[in-house]
Amino acid sequence: MKHSLQLRLSQHLTLTPQLQQSIRLLQLSTLELNQEIEKFLQDNPLLEREDSIREEPITPPLHAGGTTEFTSTTTSGSGTDSTTDGADSSDGNSFDEAFSYSSGTAHDDNDEAEYPQLAAEAQTLREYLIWQLSLTQLSERDQRLVTLLIDSLDDDGYLKQDLDELATILPPELEIDVEELHIALTHLQHLDPPGIGARNLGECLLLQLEALPDSTPHRAQALEIVKHHLDVLAARDFAKLKKLLHCEDEVLRGVKNLITGMNPRPGSSYSSGDTRYIVPDVVVKKTKGVWLAALNPDAMPRLRINRLYADILQRNREAGHQQLVSQLQEARWLIKNVQQRFDTILRVSQAIVDRQRHFFEHGEVAMRPLVLREIAETLELHESTVSRVTTQKFMLTPRGIFELKYFFGSHVTTETGGAASSTAIRALIKQLVSAENAKKPLSDSQISEILGQQGIVVARRTIAKYRESMQILPVNLRKSI
Repeated sequence: MKHSLQLRLSQHLTLTPQLQQSIRLLQLSTLELNQEIEKFLQDNPLLEREDSIREEPITPPLHAGGTTEFTSTTTSGSGTDSTTDGADSSDGNSFDEAFSYSSGTAHDDNDEAEYPQLAAEAQTLREYLIWQLSLTQLSERDQRLVTLLIDSLDDDGYLKQDLDELATILPPELEIDVEELHIALTHLQHLDPPGIGARNLGECLLLQLEALPDSTPHRAQALEIVKHHLDVLAARDFAKLKKLLHCEDEVLRGVKNLITGMNPRPGSSYSSGDTRYIVPDVVVKKTKGVWLAALNPDAMPRLRINRLYADILQRNREAGHQQLVSQLQEARWLIKNVQQRFDTILRVSQAIVDRQRHFFEHGEVAMRPLVLREIAETLELHESTVSRVTTQKFMLTPRGIFELKYFFGSHVTTETGGAASSTAIRALIKQLVSAENAKKPLSDSQISEILGQQGIVVARRTIAKYRESMQILPVNLRKSI
């Protein structure tokens, strides 16, 4: 076989580093974008933020499109310095007088700005229980056993650990038996909040009912139900409950309200869950009868090239500064790609607003069917690009904050040959359920028939799927007395 050299021409797509960065930035959320930019700021000295510091709060201005500019303001230290100078210039003032002057009512109107109020750290459930335990007259050993059980509670205040299993895993040298753990559990269950240390929902409700005064109306019947017929109440078999309690509707209604008024998660109010905030990327407002989308300035990082290093490169173009030249190019790419990211988000958002304007006027029932392909064809973008733009990007509207993907949904054919959005159908189901007779709630079949009378053909199983997605109980669990 003879070897030979040949030349061939071929075409293929190559993702440049700039294009790869543009795609990556596009699919990031606002939080992830800020984290990515912080990495660039730390690694690249030629990139910096151009955030300005204002000396006093300024009323947020309005853009030409009518959207409010969300800007953060900081207070200068001049007010603090003047306060310090005032304290120092006072002659003969004692320490108490100086302290009174700096923190008392003699301050001007900017006192709150100069001394921001910091929220106190919330007390945990464990700290609250340990504090109560320290006030009791229990022996040191009993307090340690109760503390052991406190450490075994979950976030809702329940003791999921079986006492027999707990006794077996404890070190034998401690000589702790199951009986001592049961006594310790009794001490724990007498602490506040009522229901703490329960091992199941029934015991939790029982502890709370027992903590009520004996004169509480319907307390005796409620204890009877919780002890022996809680499953009947859960099934909402009110006819059987009336027979068991030998009572009428009014009494049973009072018993039910008493039980449902208990807290099924007594420890939840002490859970230290972190609050998560959403910064919308786009703000939608109606201006002169037209719904317009505008970028939220608070979500847009303001970046620029560091002029000091840029001037150095301008004056010295030796090869020794090749690394700075490369970093300068990377900084320019990042600024351009960040701007392109927000421009694309705005274009897609405005296209969504144009097609869903009836939603902004009338709510969910007016949502029209929309797919990614429709937006992609209108803006001459790829569907994958629209998918990246609408993921983890949020829109602030007069009706609330929504992810951009919320405005997309499948369609259901109507009798007239049109289409109804699945979001609109969910809203109709929610309206029907909220307006139903509590004594005779609507079944999935009845809801399907009502929608059919309105020209929307939806199968019963589809109604059930939509109802479950909205966490609406089935018909037998929605029935009331």
